[in-house]
Amino acid sequence: MVACGLALLPLLTLLKDALISSGGAPLELGFDGASQVRGTLLLVGGEGFLGAVLGTAIGWLTAVCRFPGRRWLRIAQLVPMAFPAYLLAASLIDWGSHRGMRIHGLGWAIVLLTLANYSYVFLLSTESFSVSGRRLLEASRSLGVGPWSSFFRVALPIALPSIGAGVALSAMEVVNELGAVRLLGVPSLSAGILDRWQVDGDPQGAALLSLVALAIVAVLIASERLLRQRSRRWNLDGSRGGGHVWPLTGWRAALAQLLCALPPLGAVAIPMLWVQVGWQGLEAESITELGQLASRSLGLALMATGVTGLAALLLAISRRWSPQPLVRQLSFVAGLGYAIPGSVLALGLIILGAPLGFSPVLLLLWGYGDRFIAVSKQGLDAALERIPPSIDETATSLGCDWLGVLRRIHLPLLRGPLLVGSLLVFVDVVKELPITLALRPFDFDTLAVRVFQYASDERVGSAMAPALLIMVFGLIAASALIPTLEQHD
Repeated sequence: MVACGLALLPLLTLLKDALISSGGAPLELGFDGASQVRGTLLLVGGEGFLGAVLGTAIGWLTAVCRFPGRRWLRIAQLVPMAFPAYLLAASLIDWGSHRGMRIHGLGWAIVLLTLANYSYVFLLSTESFSVSGRRLLEASRSLGVGPWSSFFRVALPIALPSIGAGVALSAMEVVNELGAVRLLGVPSLSAGILDRWQVDGDPQGAALLSLVALAIVAVLIASERLLRQRSRRWNLDGSRGGGHVWPLTGWRAALAQLLCALPPLGAVAIPMLWVQVGWQGLEAESITELGQLASRSLGLALMATGVTGLAALLLAISRRWSPQPLVRQLSFVAGLGYAIPGSVLALGLIILGAPLGFSPVLLLLWGYGDRFIAVSKQGLDAALERIPPSIDETATSLGCDWLGVLRRIHLPLLRGPLLVGSLLVFVDVVKELPITLALRPFDFDTLAVRVFQYASDERVGSAMAPALLIMVFGLIAASALIPTLEQHD
């Protein structure tokens, strides 16, 4: 209950402030607010469509088709997760300026956000194609049904809930995005919330935009939950392995290789083009202060990882041991922070913490924990579900108390999920921009904040070193997900 209360308190404070500030008068978005809502919806719709098509196509090809290099191309789909959208946008804008190209506007934003987030759709769709309905595909092939017909008539209906859940998760990241939309000049709710609060001095307007963002997120959460519940019914058989259903040769294999290779190559090529252009202008002082920026980012990430890991373990263990439905509901609610835009969380924490004199570092850690607890908790929940309850019952019948069960049974079995979840939270905190930009103390920049500031000021050389460090951390996090793919190979 305490963990759930800490997760909900910033949002409840934000809602209360919005109602009090309005004084019962009707709230109006204004022209800028309407433009920001429209821009966010267009980004969500455009990225959702492109991400669904790209992620589903690659998920199908790498899960049920056989062609040269398929295994490595499947693993390569994790590479785009290492490059945040604001880094791709800064790289492409600067490279275009040296070539006389203007990289700006909604179209470029949709393409870059798709490149940064389509992996969510890929991960969920390829798992569905690999696990569910393999025997149905084999049966359709034995009945003379071709690959295209099998895809649309058998595989796609089975995987549709997982695809929709992936689209919902990527859409939440789009709503949260701040750096890329600002650099590309696209009006969005995430940027509008901070602008109204920090630039315009309009807390009522910022709270109103936050409510609109929360409404969009609520729809996405409801859709994701509904689709996940439906996906359980589609798990028709648990067969794995047995070879791939559709072998590809000739031009079909070449086309599959090209489609699977282009997104990860694009994610790597865009920052590398930036490095090639800006390396000659690398400024010495940017390397000198790199250690300070890295130490701040690493310190915050380590503290946030520790707090988040302990809270996630508490919630996951409580959910397993308590038969009360309320505990399960509280555990779910406490993990909703990942779906809430970072700018909304930051505004709620500012309203909550400023009158009480909370330190900015404490608010930062609170915001990180609220947003990323779900990243660590999901892996722990899945791992605990694979441990038979009879193991706990046997241990308690032999005189072991709950602390002994946790120390001697659960923690050893949860070592892998704890490590992977902690690593993902660590790198997510290093890359996080909206919460850090809004809540950091004065003159307390991190790697992500400095890259965004330098990119906004067109100081390519200064941004190069912190950007490379963020890419290295992102690649480490992506590599942690490789076993997840290989266990379904």
